[in-house]
Amino acid sequence: MKNYGTNVNRGGYQSAYSTASVVYDTREKLCRLFEFSPCENVVFTQNITYALNMILKGYLKRGDHVLVSAMEHNAVMRPLAQLQKQGVSFSRIPCTKQGDLIVEEVETLIKNHTKAIILTSASNVCGTRMPLKKIGELCERYGLTFIVDSAQEAGVFPISMKEMKIDILAFTGHKGLLAPQGIGGFLISDKIAKEVEPLITGGTGSASDSEETPEILPDKFEAGTLNLPAIFGLNASLQYLNHVGIQEIQKKELKLTKQFLDGIKQIDGIRVIGHEGLDNRVPVVSLQCDWMDEAELAFLLDSEYGIMTRVGMHCAPNAHKTLGSFPRGTIRFSFGYENTKEEVEQVLEVIRKIKKEKR
Repeated sequence: MKNYGTNVNRGGYQSAYSTASVVYDTREKLCRLFEFSPCENVVFTQNITYALNMILKGYLKRGDHVLVSAMEHNAVMRPLAQLQKQGVSFSRIPCTKQGDLIVEEVETLIKNHTKAIILTSASNVCGTRMPLKKIGELCERYGLTFIVDSAQEAGVFPISMKEMKIDILAFTGHKGLLAPQGIGGFLISDKIAKEVEPLITGGTGSASDSEETPEILPDKFEAGTLNLPAIFGLNASLQYLNHVGIQEIQKKELKLTKQFLDGIKQIDGIRVIGHEGLDNRVPVVSLQCDWMDEAELAFLLDSEYGIMTRVGMHCAPNAHKTLGSFPRGTIRFSFGYENTKEEVEQVLEVIRKIKKEKR
């Protein structure tokens, strides 16, 4: 921050080139992480919600039809609700009460005007993972665009755009990628990029002799000043992820998740929403409690013990309807690489204590 306080694509001075080199290196790191090329097709936005809005509103037109899972976040569903008023339609691929996608239903929902399948990589409510490779193969077979919201898996589970046949992958920095808030984006194939209109336009530092938005990437989708401090943070966190290794991160986070699940099952009056074991899940666990309102439990955990959880609908109402936890919602716990087994045991002990005192 002390040495690189300049913008990119604007100045001809040395510090601007130095800043640009870090931005370019960050694009390259994301390409290696997601097995994608070219790095010019990595677009930075302020977050994944913005990225998904840019993709959906720039790509879908009146008369288009798309498929989504029953577990999608409002970052996908609210843009689609807006687009529905403009003549875009969607169908939901059903999921089981554990959140598993019913793959056999996908082909029955494809119509002549279906353009894309949009899928979260895993549920942010219960942690159930989606069969990305199977859906990618279906998309290729039917000539559909495959759009993935990677918020819950990126940095914890390997995602290969090449192997999974993903055309557009949206990401956020502040979750598994361990970057600061305020940075997200998407990786997009050349073919689809030509068909997507930018959500906003303005100065790019390129083709400045024209008032038309340039078609070159990433400039087409990066009008205005980028959040360079957050991109620098993302660059450092990607280097850290590469040093530690995603497999190691995944192993530790799932081990902590198993410890929590094993312990929570021993406490009467608590129900795990979704899968009760480690099968097909990311390190996210949602619970409902028979002996205390989830919001009250979350308040006590935070105010008395400094344990932070998320309670409510988690911006995914249809996921809760699918899981049977609507309209009450759940209290959600998630585990990161820096958490410890001692912290997990402390959480379990505190929940046991609160239950005992509730009697």
